[in-house]
Amino acid sequence: MVDSAFATDDAVRAQLAAWQRELGSVRRLAANTLEAYARDVDQFLSFLAGHAGGPVTLATLRELRGADIRAFMAQRRNESLGSRSLARVLSALKSLFRYLEREGVVTSEALNVIRTPKLPKSLPKALTVLEARQTIATTADMEERPWVAARDMAVLTLCYGAGLRIAEALALTRGDLEAQTLRVTGKGGKVRLVPLIDAVRRSIELYLELCPFKPWPEEPLFRGVRGGVLSPRLIQLRVVQLRSALGLPPSATPHALRHSFATHLLGKGGDLRAIQELLGHASLSTTQIYTAVDTDRLLESYRKAHPRG
Repeated sequence: MVDSAFATDDAVRAQLAAWQRELGSVRRLAANTLEAYARDVDQFLSFLAGHAGGPVTLATLRELRGADIRAFMAQRRNESLGSRSLARVLSALKSLFRYLEREGVVTSEALNVIRTPKLPKSLPKALTVLEARQTIATTADMEERPWVAARDMAVLTLCYGAGLRIAEALALTRGDLEAQTLRVTGKGGKVRLVPLIDAVRRSIELYLELCPFKPWPEEPLFRGVRGGVLSPRLIQLRVVQLRSALGLPPSATPHALRHSFATHLLGKGGDLRAIQELLGHASLSTTQIYTAVDTDRLLESYRKAHPRG
């Protein structure tokens, strides 16, 4: 919840609590996003209280001007906040004021004149096909316990062979495994079906065969050594070991395997819309970054192979 005990009055706190409940129960935002939004709004209200010389009231919010928001954003920029974080701050404020506008409390006119900070384009760094295969295959050499090695290989195979986020892989239950597909719960609780190719199926079956814990259909598939839910940190540390063993760059992470899945599919002629569905992207524009990655590889190949390159 937004901690605004001294920055706001009771009426504003009640509206903040209702907004937070809507984000969690209706929009089903991730816990990390809820926490970040709460922190951003709390900082804005504290800033506004300083300008107003007292607790922020609904009247204060009604009188909000674009200049007030720009001053707050400038202050956050001066505190070395990056463009992506500033964009998230603005998103949080717009979410709050849209809610208040729907409730007939205030309008969001002041926010409508604020432009989202320009974000730097950052392209995903994919591994080569050989690097991706070596990363998964070498996992067995990093671990003496066969079932733990099989577990880690299965998780990494899901990232590369099915394009899953690491959190999605670790959230899988035994019941999510179907005959030909995986039922994956992604961001915002959205469910998608992903084809279960033979390599992925075999890796999961090997893990289940060796695992000393036998999960029920509704229980998490991947377990820690004591039987609890597997922490993503353990998989991340495993990949750090693999990077060192294989001489891979720092960009080689579990998420890089997901990037590699998309990039390699596109490079083999995969349909962009189909890749969007497989990745669980809400917008095609998010998936289109992989076209830039593939173009870069094509130009590099052209320069190396063409006689006039």
